[in-house]
Amino acid sequence: MKIALLGAGHIGQTIARLLHATGDYTVTVVDKNAKYLAVLAAEGIATAEIDTENKAALAAQLRGKDAVVNALPYHLAITAASLALECGCHYFDLTEDVAATKAIKDMAHGAATAFMPQCGLAPGFIGIVAHHLAKQFDEVRDVQMRVGALPAFPTNKLKYNLTWSVDGLINEYCHPCEAIHGGEFISALPLEGLEHFSLDGTEYEAFNTSGGLGTLCETWAGKVQNLDYKTVRYPGHRDLMKFLLEDLALAGDQEKLKDIMRKSMPATMQDVVLVFVTVSGMKNGVLLQEVFARKIFADRDVKAPLSAIQITTAAGICAAVDLFREGKLPQKGFVRQEEVALPDFLANRFGKAYQQSRQVESIA
Repeated sequence: MKIALLGAGHIGQTIARLLHATGDYTVTVVDKNAKYLAVLAAEGIATAEIDTENKAALAAQLRGKDAVVNALPYHLAITAASLALECGCHYFDLTEDVAATKAIKDMAHGAATAFMPQCGLAPGFIGIVAHHLAKQFDEVRDVQMRVGALPAFPTNKLKYNLTWSVDGLINEYCHPCEAIHGGEFISALPLEGLEHFSLDGTEYEAFNTSGGLGTLCETWAGKVQNLDYKTVRYPGHRDLMKFLLEDLALAGDQEKLKDIMRKSMPATMQDVVLVFVTVSGMKNGVLLQEVFARKIFADRDVKAPLSAIQITTAAGICAAVDLFREGKLPQKGFVRQEEVALPDFLANRFGKAYQQSRQVESIA
């Protein structure tokens, strides 16, 4: 299967190596950063140095490919999907942007190829888990999804280090959040809905952020009382972000905030990804709750270290592509994350990264 992989950043490089190593994919990595591409080229992976915002140049790279795997910043998702449609390619991406996903869904209507956005961690794997658990109930009451990509050793006031795209981080903090409350669809404010919980002996907070639940609101409309997604952080993070975004009005100057964070907040490869889903409802006349909890840790291999967010995000999209290639997903039109069977995902050679993580057995 011939793949055009757009983006050679940390996540893109991980995706490229995973797909290339199987021998089942011919991968060409497309980016404007010659330094990143050179690293992959030295490993025998084909590369193409072009400006990914140049539509004509990008289209030239997509022609003749079977699929596009997009690991570019979220604001390029619609452009990449449009070119994939134009060139007759299947399309997969990692976007958490709600508007981009809706636009891609519209363009996928009637398409001869498949369009599957939101194939990462959240949205992505978290929705697969939630849908799998919810299907086991006769009547679903509450679906709660909580995900955090956190530094293993927080040291600053925000108790946070950059573990993934700062563009995506700020984007999810600034846009309305879809949810279902009391059986009705609602649009909740980001950074609101603050809650605290303890998992595996560590204290956390969680609050509304946009994009994480993918298309679950639409899929479960009329069939669930309450459904929501919240981002997990260490206690105190939310209040400081509200101060920056609201009190200092940096929500209106996001580029300035991104610049500040890039200059002052170190990135880290020593992170942990927390996945926590609870579903409650009626089963055989009894009110029950099912919980799925995982902690995925960074791989500190000396030669090729991987952060937990690299592992989980790359595993999500690679598993989606792999399951598609095996014919286990629809082959055309818009493909939702909920159409991935959780057992198939966890049994997949890429998806097993989540299965090999440490399960958390208790919650207080």
